[in-house]
Amino acid sequence: MAWRSSGASNTALVNNLAQNGLIKSERVKEAMLKIDRAHFAPSHPYEDSPQPIGHRATISAPHMHASACESLLPYLNPGARVLDIGCGSGYLTAVLAALVGPTGSVIGIDHIQPLVSLSLSNLQKSGDGRAMLDSGQVRFVKGDGRRGFGEGAPYDAVHVGAAAAEHHEELTRQLKSPGRLFVPVAEGYGQYIFVVDKKEDGSVERKKLYGVQYVPLTDAPEGE
Repeated sequence: MAWRSSGASNTALVNNLAQNGLIKSERVKEAMLKIDRAHFAPSHPYEDSPQPIGHRATISAPHMHASACESLLPYLNPGARVLDIGCGSGYLTAVLAALVGPTGSVIGIDHIQPLVSLSLSNLQKSGDGRAMLDSGQVRFVKGDGRRGFGEGAPYDAVHVGAAAAEHHEELTRQLKSPGRLFVPVAEGYGQYIFVVDKKEDGSVERKKLYGVQYVPLTDAPEGE
């Protein structure tokens, strides 16, 4: 269904994703309508496919962003604290911020400084984005996402936008109890989305959802 969801505008794209059942909730639909993907994808922003953003990175396909938001939605309530690892162009960071509202906060982290700068400049393209930055609702930092970002922990929700080589326990440790982690993990010759739930009593449950193909969560390329 994903390949049928492309549109000529942000509104058409989001409406098609909803009509094809890839966006299920009204909250996710409203958040994705608020954030114009053209501010974050340098080419073909309204195609439902990943797009290169430079530095061997991509902005994920819109249906994958919708899936991540739907999976994390129970933890994306007003006032929630969220970490977006591998923030890339900043698109999903902005959508997550729209979901948690002005009383919430989202930190986007990337290990490549030019992508951190790109996220910042992309968000400044709209009045709503500038307000998110000015108020501190959204913050972008450079760092190794495999270690999370302890300064802002604990988080209600953590999203990882690149494939981890293993289950990084530090990311689970930085979750609130309860809290949820959405992460692609390499397993054998494939990659799979895992949802990791940290329960109120601190116990952890991992659930494998489906196969994916993401760029790897690795060290920054030399010189970046």
